[in-house]
Amino acid sequence: MFHPNNMQLAVRIPTSPSQDSTQYMQVDQSDKSLVVRNDMQNGSFPHAEYIFNYSKKLEEDLQTFGMKIKQHEDNIKFLKTQKNKLDESILDLQVILGKYHSSGTPVAENEVHSHPQNDEETMEQIMRQEKSAASIICKLSTHHGIQAYNLVLTKDVLGIVARLGKVDDDNLSRLLSEYLGMETMLAIVCRTYEGVKVLETYDKEGCINKSLGLHGLGASIGRNLDGRFLVICLEHLRSYAGDFIANDPQRRLDLLKPRLPNGECPPGFLGFAVNMINIDTTHLFCLAANGYGLRETLFYSLFSRLQVYKTRADMLQALPCISDGALSLDGGMIKATGVFCLGHQEDVQLRFPKASMKSSLPENYIESERQIKELKWKKEKMVEDIRREQALLDNTKLNFDRKKAEFLKFLTESSSYAAQQQLSAKPERLTPR
Repeated sequence: MFHPNNMQLAVRIPTSPSQDSTQYMQVDQSDKSLVVRNDMQNGSFPHAEYIFNYSKKLEEDLQTFGMKIKQHEDNIKFLKTQKNKLDESILDLQVILGKYHSSGTPVAENEVHSHPQNDEETMEQIMRQEKSAASIICKLSTHHGIQAYNLVLTKDVLGIVARLGKVDDDNLSRLLSEYLGMETMLAIVCRTYEGVKVLETYDKEGCINKSLGLHGLGASIGRNLDGRFLVICLEHLRSYAGDFIANDPQRRLDLLKPRLPNGECPPGFLGFAVNMINIDTTHLFCLAANGYGLRETLFYSLFSRLQVYKTRADMLQALPCISDGALSLDGGMIKATGVFCLGHQEDVQLRFPKASMKSSLPENYIESERQIKELKWKKEKMVEDIRREQALLDNTKLNFDRKKAEFLKFLTESSSYAAQQQLSAKPERLTPR
């Protein structure tokens, strides 16, 4: 017979570890639960102690597996975080050294027929645009040299966009130049708005006075200015207001790298276009009234957070992370969110000149190369550790599922046995004679 104070055995079954390895489910069987008598010495329930002890052992085994699953999941999360940090460090060093693509990187279809353009060739391409304002500025500088920029008309002029930056790779230079377009590449850059005003003056009726400004200068040297031209005023640009990459002689911008929904950097991401422009030392500081240089003013205004990827496939896979356009080294181009450039790449004649090895290499080049190799080695080891932890996690989850199935089967069988014992323990009702 069972006494009223018989205790109920409540068992905790861990839920599926894929859902939450730390949560457990309370099984409360009010009618069909395992009932164990407090007083086990009466012999009416001979297997109660065995059932109690074995179910407790199974529960402890499940809890142990659950703890192991949680431990492996935490290890994988930690290792992935460390791997992401290594990826960022490698990428920062590669951008600083100008390692935008390896020998196996696909190139745009026009690059195989091109050769790197130097500063003289860029100047020549500008001069071929005979009716442009940029060609007048360049012609003036070829005849007067540095004195050309001391004239009243041009003393506030920094130069032409195409000549104010250099790029280490000719294919990348071609892509960036195509992205900006001929009109922007030929734009004149001035420090202040006062410098912009002297380039073009107007009569009382609001018509252009072609005897003054660039129009008058062009006519005097046999280059009549025709059509519109762009002039960029540094002091009116919205400058970059963030931090710079530490210890970088080129003062590259410390922009937040794109992240996929899983928190990882998109595969094939090489960096931001604004940081892939090499700038002369004289143009890195104190050009605008606020003390900024060309990167955080002119080139940040032109490129913003334009991203560069290794392949078109990489770029398209990263679409959720692209906010200000993207390029790929095999010719892919996204001008802005939702604006795709399709078709064949243009034959770009005017492009940024190639940076010389001397100007593009930072002072600690060899040390940075060594650091990259060391970081890549650490990354490989980290990837191996992640794979090993994942294998251990998968195996532990498999054992968890097996033990859970065994536990549930045992509960079912023992509950049935307990029900039978309860029925057999009831006293027989005496029938009156």
